[in-house]
Amino acid sequence: MLPPLALYIHIPWCIQKCPYCDFNSHALKNDIPEQAYINRLLDDLRADVDDVQGRLLTSIFIGGGTPSLISAAGIERLLQGVRQLITLSESCEITLEANPGTFEAERFAGYVQAGVTRLSIGVQSLSAPQLQALGRIHNPVQAQQAARHAAQLGLTSFNLDLMHGLPNQSVSAAMADLDAIIALNPPHISWYQLTIEPNTAFASRPPQLPDDDILWDIQQQGHDKLIAAGYQHYEVSAYAKTGHQSKHNRNYWEFGDYLGIGCGAHSKITRVSEHGITLHRAEKIKHPSGYLDLTRSLRYRSWVVSPDELPFEFFMNYLRLFEAIPKQLFSQRTGLALDVAEQALAPAKAKQLIVDAGDYWHTTELGRRYLNTILATMVSDD
Repeated sequence: MLPPLALYIHIPWCIQKCPYCDFNSHALKNDIPEQAYINRLLDDLRADVDDVQGRLLTSIFIGGGTPSLISAAGIERLLQGVRQLITLSESCEITLEANPGTFEAERFAGYVQAGVTRLSIGVQSLSAPQLQALGRIHNPVQAQQAARHAAQLGLTSFNLDLMHGLPNQSVSAAMADLDAIIALNPPHISWYQLTIEPNTAFASRPPQLPDDDILWDIQQQGHDKLIAAGYQHYEVSAYAKTGHQSKHNRNYWEFGDYLGIGCGAHSKITRVSEHGITLHRAEKIKHPSGYLDLTRSLRYRSWVVSPDELPFEFFMNYLRLFEAIPKQLFSQRTGLALDVAEQALAPAKAKQLIVDAGDYWHTTELGRRYLNTILATMVSDD
């Protein structure tokens, strides 16, 4: 049986590149070639449509970059084109990432009319100095207004992104930021620590980040605050009210399939034959100029995942979810026997990071704190 299928659509442009961002995004130098890019996106999807294999789309995620730089009419044309190529499930979740600046927020209602059911708004902080340090172009008032606006649009859900562990941030400052976000009552909060990634401006000129003790206190106090406010911690950096977990992100973590269209987008597709299950990955051309070049193939590279890599890939994703891991799902999604997984998990079990619960595996409290250690044991020779 094939896994559920999602679609990721990448919009690569931003007003400016944030100093912490290592995503495939490009600062605008001229107007966005909106019509040409949407045409190319639909060409991209058309070329991959055989990978649908008769399935319905369970979710669509339009990410970036800054997708809210695309007009509402452009998003409507894009989604209409998708519907002409693939059938959407009745409950298909359609998320669009958006910035909270006034220009983008004015478009929110148009996105809903175009078919978007969920917004993910990149607030990042409600402190003006921190927003400036992060290179964000909105201010705290605009962020709060955007969140209140999203709450009135009839969306099925919306998410607010918030960072912690910001430059010179104290525990009390981080909690004030989180309190202000909780006061906006979003159905979903993505709350994650700022990390310095290679090939970013922050990597070249690192800011002074809080020490490990402060980071731990922020994490613990913030977690308790979110739980007390009625949010469920269902994934490493995701908290949701009941019924508002992200379908699209859950599909990633549950090792479902997804098509990726747009600059640098990745796909994961399962194929089943008489020889068993094979997992195919593909990556599209990264730079907009190459992607828009009609003389070039849109696919940069593709490959088949080795069976030896499948246990690590499966657990790298599923361990992000704070819930039991069904053993049956491992075999369904990888085509491998359970003893392969048992062998991969043996070192983590010996360290009491994972326990066997019959039909399930689940991480211990210690294992939740050291997920990277669990993964490291799968590739270690020790």
